[in-house]
Amino acid sequence: MSCTQTLGGIAHDCAPSMGGIVEVYIANAADVSAVAVKDGKISAITMAASAKFKGYSFARQAGSLTSTYTIDKPNGVTYVQSDLVLPFNRMETAKRVEMSALATGELACIVKDANGLLWYLGKDEPVMASAGDGQTGTAWSDRNGYSITLQDTSLEMPFEILTGEGGVDLSTITD
Repeated sequence: MSCTQTLGGIAHDCAPSMGGIVEVYIANAADVSAVAVKDGKISAITMAASAKFKGYSFARQAGSLTSTYTIDKPNGVTYVQSDLVLPFNRMETAKRVEMSALATGELACIVKDANGLLWYLGKDEPVMASAGDGQTGTAWSDRNGYSITLQDTSLEMPFEILTGEGGVDLSTITD
């Protein structure tokens, strides 16, 4: 049996594009009660009463989001693994406590890229930590801080979040 798809093509894109991520918002996955998809984008995110996504700030040009297809034809398996790497400068107690919470939580994440687009992680399964560390460095010019990798496993690449009219109003779901 053939697996025929409807292909639409991708036109040449001359628009400027910039790499990197600039903001991340994280919530407990259990606090996201519904995610609606319209025309291939997330159009609504419903939160449990008084629950909000919390903002996480990090140095520019330091964090990243990488999504990778895993395709195993003989076993009929296809999924996408997205790794969100968040570095936080300066080791200190408040950050250590937050690293512990992120390392053990089941999460949902909103990632803003350097092009201003928002991406949602946690649609199919909760996002969970897969690695992390804390380092003092050796030399005075070395980085001192924590890093954590949050991993999303999904059936598809991360969905873009529709903002503006008919889309998600971030101010109502984030602190």
